[in-house]
Amino acid sequence: MPTNIIVTGGCGFIGSNFVHHVVNEHPDVHVTVLDKLTYAGNPDNIAGLPADRVELVVGDICDAELLDRIVPGHDAIVHYAAESHNDNSINDPSPFLKTNVEGTYQLLEACRRHDVRLHHISTDEVYGDLALDDPARFTEETPYHPSSPYSSTKASSDMLVRAWARTFGVRATISNCSNNYGPYQHIEKFIPRQITNIICGIRPKLYGDGKNVRDWIHTEDHSRAVWDILTKGRVGETYLIGADGELDNITVLRAILERMGQPADAFDWVRDRPGHDRRYAIDSTKLRTELGWQPIHTDFAEGLDQTIAWYRDNEDWWRPAKEATEAKYAAKGQ
Repeated sequence: MPTNIIVTGGCGFIGSNFVHHVVNEHPDVHVTVLDKLTYAGNPDNIAGLPADRVELVVGDICDAELLDRIVPGHDAIVHYAAESHNDNSINDPSPFLKTNVEGTYQLLEACRRHDVRLHHISTDEVYGDLALDDPARFTEETPYHPSSPYSSTKASSDMLVRAWARTFGVRATISNCSNNYGPYQHIEKFIPRQITNIICGIRPKLYGDGKNVRDWIHTEDHSRAVWDILTKGRVGETYLIGADGELDNITVLRAILERMGQPADAFDWVRDRPGHDRRYAIDSTKLRTELGWQPIHTDFAEGLDQTIAWYRDNEDWWRPAKEATEAKYAAKGQ
C-alpha cells in the first residue's frame, strides 16, 4: 500500500479532487502535488488541506532535473497533468505535444531510474467516437482512433506507457475515463460554463445540434476508481472507468436550465467544434469485476444539483477567469 505519492496536475480539476479523496479517505498517505500552475491549475483547489499531509511543488513534468530531485523516496506517481481542452488543442496543438507526450516520457524515465510505480490517467477520447445508433461501448480492446490534437496526444502518451512497461519493466497501469463533472472544474468546460453563464445572466451556448453524447461520471467516483487501480490493479493493465452515464448535450443543458429556474429554450446555438466526436460510451466491466469498484453517484440529477450549488457558493473561485474565458469563445463564434 503506497504511503508517499506524487500527484502530477494535483491543482487541476480531476487531480485536486483525487488529492482531497486521498487526504479524506487514506489518512496514512502523504501527497506531493507537482503542478506547473498553468491557467487550469489553481492552488486554491487544495488550499486548507493539512500541510503535514500535502506538499505543493510548483514545476514542470518536462523538467528531468526536478523529477530526479523529488521522485526518489516516493512509492508511486499518479499522473493527471495534461493539457485537456479540445478547443484549445484545435487553436494551438503545441502545448499538448509538450505536456502530454514529452511530459509523460520524462515521468516514465524518472520512474525507470528510481523504480517508482506509475498510474497514468487517460481519456475515453483516445478511442474516437461511436455512432449515435451503435449499441457498442468502448472496452480495453477497442482500437485507438483519436480525432483531435488533444486525444491524439493522450493516445501517444498511453502508447509510451505501454512501451516502457513492456520494454523497461516500468510498473505502470493506465485508466481511460469518461467525462467528469463536479467541483473545481474550469469554467471553459461544458457543465461549469453553462452554470456560470446562467449565474452571470448570460445565455448558455450549445454546439452544433446538441446531440453529441457523453458518458458522465462524478469526479469522486473517478477518484475512488483510480485509488483501487493504484492499489489493487494488475501492473501492465488498462482499466476503463465509467458510470453508465450516457446523455446528449442538449439533455444535460436543459437539466441545468430547469434546475436553475430557466426556460428549456433559454440558450443560443453556436457553431460546432471542428471534428466534434458524436458519442462516447464506456464499458467498465473489467474494473468492476476485477477490483470490485462501483459508482456511488449514480443519480445524475442529484450530482448536478450538488455541482450547481458548489458554483453558486464559490463565485470567488471562478469569477476572475469568467470574462477572459467567454471572450475566447466569442472570438471563435462559440
